[in-house]
Amino acid sequence: DIKSQVGATIVHRSLTRLFGDRGYLLDRTYQLNTGGNTDFLNMLAVERLKSKKTSKTESVQSQLDARLESKNIHIGPSDYVPWQQDNKVAFIRMEGIGFGGAPIELEMRLSVQDSPNSAGVVIDAVRCARLALERGQAGPIEAPSAYFMKSPPRQMRDSVAHDACEAFIAGEDTKDGVVAQVKMTEVAAE
Repeated sequence: DIKSQVGATIVHRSLTRLFGDRGYLLDRTYQLNTGGNTDFLNMLAVERLKSKKTSKTESVQSQLDARLESKNIHIGPSDYVPWQQDNKVAFIRMEGIGFGGAPIELEMRLSVQDSPNSAGVVIDAVRCARLALERGQAGPIEAPSAYFMKSPPRQMRDSVAHDACEAFIAGEDTKDGVVAQVKMTEVAAE
């Protein structure tokens, strides 16, 4: 499952990380998506919906320092609305507690053309796969996977995944992205 350029899940991940980075405790959240393209039509099949829901939920959960109970997080394709065609509309709600017990509620609506929002990401993922092939690498390429996919072999913060992917492209990376992460840690320590 691809992370779109600026899609609902990557925005939700970023906001989830922002809550934690700024000292807010996220109590509960949901993300409801509607669309009228084939992706949403396919989600009418329960077995496909289940894997998509798991992918999106784990992608957001991975940004939390402590996982939310399943009753406090709901993320997934909500419905197929044929007249929306390739327009995807997402509604995100987040509730949490900040300094001194102050509550925070965030609601947002995102509307994007779904296919072009993922197309550039797919092209970049294919380019990275080609680089790996040219370098004789096989299996999951962790840095690009963490940057481009919702359910990579190893989750990373998006900023770390970006830098690790750039290092991979530049040839400064090992197969698993460890070198890029070590360099990031060294820079942060200076």
